[in-house]
Amino acid sequence: MMNEKTKGVLYGAVAAATYGMNPLFALPLYEEGMSPDSVLFFRYLLALPLLGCMIRARGRSFRLNRREIVPLAALGGVMAFSSLGLFLSFTYMAAGIASTLLFVYPILVALIMALFFHERITLLTSGCIALALTGIGLLYRSGDGATLDPAGVALVLLSSLAYALYLVAVNLPRLKEIPTVKLTFYVLLFGWVLFVARIGFGGGLQLPANPVRWLNLGALALLPTVVSLVATTRAIQYIGSTPTAILGALEPLTAVFFGVAVFGERLTLRTTAGMALILAAVTIIVAGGRIAPFLVRFRKLFPRLPRRRSA
Repeated sequence: MMNEKTKGVLYGAVAAATYGMNPLFALPLYEEGMSPDSVLFFRYLLALPLLGCMIRARGRSFRLNRREIVPLAALGGVMAFSSLGLFLSFTYMAAGIASTLLFVYPILVALIMALFFHERITLLTSGCIALALTGIGLLYRSGDGATLDPAGVALVLLSSLAYALYLVAVNLPRLKEIPTVKLTFYVLLFGWVLFVARIGFGGGLQLPANPVRWLNLGALALLPTVVSLVATTRAIQYIGSTPTAILGALEPLTAVFFGVAVFGERLTLRTTAGMALILAAVTIIVAGGRIAPFLVRFRKLFPRLPRRRSA
């Protein structure tokens, strides 16, 4: 029988791997002519009844206090903006690179906490920021001198910033007491309203071309949305937030795998190095103070041998 730590690691790995499947299900829909707005419209819409069933199964109420409505609506807008930025970036660059750039959000969280909540930026954090910027620089310009589309880079970094703001906001006192699944239900509901408005004022709603693409939309709502949410919550319950966040490094790796294996995206030594630097920077900053004790324990594995006295 598995212990709690093993269960937590498995849940965290499932959460990260399923979230990294976003491009796997979204890109075929793009190829059929669906816009990012239409894809996200159905992603949010189809996830709502699944989350609603989870709320009912847990015996929780859908009722909100008046003070909770405005913060949840704002949070829904932030999450919808983050999703839109990421899904739009897939049209400008390889999905694996976009997913890696998105993964700078833990560093952005550290900067937000320092600027607005007066948390001190340590030397370690500063070094990780420099490491991540170096990685972004390697991704931005390839070995043959070609660069990523600036619009795509801006979109995915804005998406990362919006997600960082979301992570900070959900820990504010007014929202912290709302159950996770209920909070996510209303975040997606208010976010879905934004896509309804965009489609209403834009080019209209585009439907999938065939039944197979409906399966793509269902999988997009189920795996990167609902399954990832539930697995993340369970992982945090078993092993805590920090190890779960470290396991989030599997998100861009999953996206890169499917990008190369399914969509034929090209993976060069330079882009691999850039992604490795970003993942290393984020893993170090998330691990924080756990690194020093680990290094001390590692050093103790190799004790100094006593010097021999000369005769």
